[in-house]
Amino acid sequence: MERVTKLASEKPVVIFGKSSCCMSHTIKTLFYDFGVNLAIHELDEIHRGSEIEQTLLRLGCKPSVPAVFIGGELVGGANEVMSLHLNRSLIPMLRRVGALWV
Repeated sequence: MERVTKLASEKPVVIFGKSSCCMSHTIKTLFYDFGVNLAIHELDEIHRGSEIEQTLLRLGCKPSVPAVFIGGELVGGANEVMSLHLNRSLIPMLRRVGALWV
């Protein structure tokens, strides 16, 4: 848990994903298109990624990836991020944490 908390607070937006996951790719692309300053941790490519994945599951991420943290807080997965985007809450949230300047 401590490792996830530390990694989740390293940048305004942190995404835990897998390089082979299409939804992880979609969410990363959304944030890249916004020009967000983010960190990405591909769980299938990092040491002890499966342990992080188990922690994300315990935190309530089902499926475990993508898991998006904004301002160090767990927002959720692809469904939650897209819901925030569609109801126009995502951009203001990103501005509040300093992930977007415009």
